[in-house]
Amino acid sequence: MRARICSLALVVASAALLWRQPVPHAAVPEAAGQDTSTLDDQVDLSLTVYNSDIALVRDVRNLQLPRGSFDLRFMDIAATVNPATVHFRSLTEPSRVSVLEQNYEYDLLEPDKLLRKYVGRDVTLVRTIEANGTSRQENVTARLLSYNNAPVWRIGNEIVTGMHADHMRFAELPDNLYTRPTLIWTLDNGGAASHRVEASYLAGKLSWNADYVLTVARDDKAADLDGWVTLVNGSGTAFRNTKLQLVAGELNRVRQMMKTMALEEVRTADRAAAAPMAQEAFSDYHLYTLGRKTTINNDETKQVSMLSGTGVPVLKRYVVDGQAYYYRNTQHPGAPIKDQVQVYYQLKNEEHGGLGMPMPAGVVRVYQADSKGGIQFVVEDRIPHMPKDEIVNLLIGQVLDVTSLCKYVEL
Repeated sequence: MRARICSLALVVASAALLWRQPVPHAAVPEAAGQDTSTLDDQVDLSLTVYNSDIALVRDVRNLQLPRGSFDLRFMDIAATVNPATVHFRSLTEPSRVSVLEQNYEYDLLEPDKLLRKYVGRDVTLVRTIEANGTSRQENVTARLLSYNNAPVWRIGNEIVTGMHADHMRFAELPDNLYTRPTLIWTLDNGGAASHRVEASYLAGKLSWNADYVLTVARDDKAADLDGWVTLVNGSGTAFRNTKLQLVAGELNRVRQMMKTMALEEVRTADRAAAAPMAQEAFSDYHLYTLGRKTTINNDETKQVSMLSGTGVPVLKRYVVDGQAYYYRNTQHPGAPIKDQVQVYYQLKNEEHGGLGMPMPAGVVRVYQADSKGGIQFVVEDRIPHMPKDEIVNLLIGQVLDVTSLCKYVEL
């Protein structure tokens, strides 16, 4: 009886010991990193456009990156990207993520390219057969042997050319054909899985210019001036909810300063003011920052407000540009010569006139109210870059009711 009690106590003690030991948890696998990035990952976008058909794009995205070496497809970029200017870095751990290799894939999906990628593979040819007043579709499985001037098919045991098909069906999209421009990086991640990354690059077919509307009062003494930035986006992609900055400067100087501008763009990206457009100078350029985010769609011409002046003082000037030979009428000595009289609107780019911001070069279109209160187009003129406190002279044209008589007199 004693032996049985000891055995029972041993069993109870063993059970209690097992109950006190923690139960090991199942290993939780690490989340797989992504190999493709789209606009869904984008958290910030900045665009600096130069008036030389080029722009600097700064694209920031949140990514989950696997450890070690892997390929990342960075999609939804400008089709006009210059691959030599691409810069990729991790903002989270810059020293732990490195780029081993970079490829730019611009072999985009088109029907002809898709067919060429299927050489050596099967394609379903769909044909419409008309018989007895009815039509039906016939599916023919054919192997594409070659595609030079025209496709050559193998159907069954026969080689067929000139095969007509209403449409073709493909089993899948080839790996080396992309629906939109894509940057592919071979990366090495020695850090954490979550990263905020930045890709910056230069892209073409993005440009801007300044346009102005000057509405002159009936008495020619004051005017309202509105300045607009006209943006043209032909880059192949849209820039949604982007910070916008504009740089006024000559292209040859922009190329020399491009690295400096890229750094400056990062520093000034968050300095946007509440005004329509804030201006600042750096190096030998003028940087204009839009005070809000905007969207620029592909193949779009967009206008944003740059400046606005109300009640700007205007001076109307009549000018005669006489030349020496006008006063030497050798054919008819003493006879007067009629000289042309030109009229200008003159205004000053100053703060108390409602302006005071350096004005980029552009076209000024002048309007004026008529006697019945309607606004009529008068003329347009091009102005160069106008610094602050500079006098702007706009040529309106020749005066019809005023002439200048110049007479040569022998002394």
